[in-house]
Amino acid sequence: MLDLSSLNSRQREAVIHEGGPLVVFAGAGSGKTRVITFRVAQRIAAHGVAPWKILAVTFTNKAAGEMRERLLGLLGEQGAAVQVGTFHATCARLLRRYGESSGIRKDFTIYDDQDQQALVKRVLRDLGLDEKRYQPKAMAGRINRAKQEVQGPDEIETPDAWSEVVRRVYTTYEERLRMANALDFGDLIYRTVRALESDQAFRDAVVGRFQHVLVDEFQDTNHAQFRLVRLLSEGHRNLCVVGDDDQSIYRWRGADRRNILDFRASFPDATLVKLEQNYRSTQRILRAANAVIARNTEREPKELWTDNPEGDAILVVRTMDERDEARLVLRGLRELSSQGHRLSDVAIFYRTHAQSRVIEESLRSANIGYRIVGGMRFYDRAEVKDLLAYLRVMSNPADDMSLLRIINTPARGIGKTTVTRLLDSAAQYGQSLSDVLDDDAALAQLGSAARKRLAAFRGLMNGLRDVAASGAPLGEIGAELVNRSGYAEMLQHDDTPEADARFQNIQELVASMDEFQAERSESTLTEFLENVTLQTSADEQVGGDRVTLMTVHAAKGLEFPVVMVTGLEEQVFPFKGIDPWEDPEELEEERRLAYVAFTRAEQRLVLSFAAVRRIFGQQRVGIPSRFLTELPSEDIEWIGARSSSPSPPASASAALHPEPGESYVDYSEGSDLSDLEGLRRGMQVRHPKFGVGEVREVMQGSPPRVAVRFAGWGTRTIIASYLEPA
Repeated sequence: MLDLSSLNSRQREAVIHEGGPLVVFAGAGSGKTRVITFRVAQRIAAHGVAPWKILAVTFTNKAAGEMRERLLGLLGEQGAAVQVGTFHATCARLLRRYGESSGIRKDFTIYDDQDQQALVKRVLRDLGLDEKRYQPKAMAGRINRAKQEVQGPDEIETPDAWSEVVRRVYTTYEERLRMANALDFGDLIYRTVRALESDQAFRDAVVGRFQHVLVDEFQDTNHAQFRLVRLLSEGHRNLCVVGDDDQSIYRWRGADRRNILDFRASFPDATLVKLEQNYRSTQRILRAANAVIARNTEREPKELWTDNPEGDAILVVRTMDERDEARLVLRGLRELSSQGHRLSDVAIFYRTHAQSRVIEESLRSANIGYRIVGGMRFYDRAEVKDLLAYLRVMSNPADDMSLLRIINTPARGIGKTTVTRLLDSAAQYGQSLSDVLDDDAALAQLGSAARKRLAAFRGLMNGLRDVAASGAPLGEIGAELVNRSGYAEMLQHDDTPEADARFQNIQELVASMDEFQAERSESTLTEFLENVTLQTSADEQVGGDRVTLMTVHAAKGLEFPVVMVTGLEEQVFPFKGIDPWEDPEELEEERRLAYVAFTRAEQRLVLSFAAVRRIFGQQRVGIPSRFLTELPSEDIEWIGARSSSPSPPASASAALHPEPGESYVDYSEGSDLSDLEGLRRGMQVRHPKFGVGEVREVMQGSPPRVAVRFAGWGTRTIIASYLEPA
């Protein structure tokens, strides 16, 4: 029998729940992964459920890997048979295995974001649409949102001309995907949901596979993902969802926390369990986090508590500017090092990537190692993507977007004019580019030099496809590609350090193919490419003793002994443009971000803000974040010089209240944000052209500028001297 003695009462309640819908609200650091894995193990060990009849879904490969490791520890070899994976990987697997009845071939290619935008760009050109007016990135984003809502082209409402264009582009885009035998990321879930809803053969095969479905981080699901898990659990209704609405921070990419908040509306008989005991942080850190998140109104009531010690006071540090803040980071790292901490114990958080530059410069000047989570990934580097494009065409000749990337890389004299003619022929005859290349009649329309070069390229690709089909080990396929394609020769002729580094990267790619097959002896090239495409930046593993830098969004799911959160100023964190009267949802999301940031800390938490900050090309007065004013005064300690007094104040409360000549305010009292040139937020002012408006922001600078909202004109940024009180 499975030993459940290590679980607390709430965890045990969730683990032994007999069956039917179950929603677990798991606060930060409360052991949610432990609950999921123990629940899976309990189904197998105590109830005899076959491991392969259980599906556990999460959002990152890293989380899925951790879940697998824990299941192996609990169940031994049986744990390896549990179906664990991300939403996208799970759907890709189901579509490859059962999707043919829905018109989906097993060897489809998965297009990443760059491939998708390249295809949209081509569609815009073919439809005669201006790329500057209908930007490919924006159009691709609109298509993605439609797929998140499980909307096909015909289901998009067209109340305006823009929406009409979206529908046209979306329709043609889908046709091109079909011709290329490709699916984009959104398709993996969208097409699975569509197949489950309309294809009885697919539905019977897929739903019948599972007796239990468990979903981690359910607060991050979108509409399509919610429909997916509901469909997968129909019949048996053994659906367990785990998450925390207080940690829902991805609204901007479609996540809908109402999926967990309203779970019982969809499943009225669902059992609800709350995990509120935190095993990660000190009591003071939790009280601070609770104080901030408690001000949100749309949430499931809960309050974290812990048996951990009270811990050190939370440090709130006021710095002069962003460079002084960077020096604070250095001082903190040196002090922590003297106390026995490693650099890898420390994480530096910021709200936006732009804030990292000054901190990075400071760390480099002090020769302190760091890593940035969310930086450019190995598989995003140009040379690696080039070689992956070759591999994808070798696996799927109909993949036009990959073929376009490599047709003249390395340069082989196939110019844009030739490529344009090939694209025109493909569009005219409804063929893929690969088909056109194999069509001598189509090539006969080109000049002799172009035909000769294209014939050489066709021969190269035919030879490479033969290598891929030969059954050779993946590493050998990669090595043959590097040599035959001319890529290695190109880099060796370019005798520069950059070329050497790029050559090392393609060697590393070949090594990764070897390693992939060593771990999965029966793996194919298609499986390797799928694994690469489904990787995310959250899955990166970086060794060495280095301090970690990241945005708060990237920090989700991580924990560190020491956390420093920088830039806690209004218009920075919470981010600029947040207006609680206009969009309370945006402010609540910012508050959830602060909650996530604070609860990453295990032992010590340091919060900083700057008196003046230069960011986004502007210098602005630093108004302390409202989140700082919400902290319990007994749990924080003030550190830092004040502009009008030589020594730090006696308390954080005093530090956050203004003295004569200072513009710092207590946001909780509803005070004005700033006072510059006699102008304050909320004042009515007059402009000779725009008329009367309301001050939204006052920005220090030379000259000072003011953001004012005018009726009929929107918000305008105006030099202060052009305004007068209304």
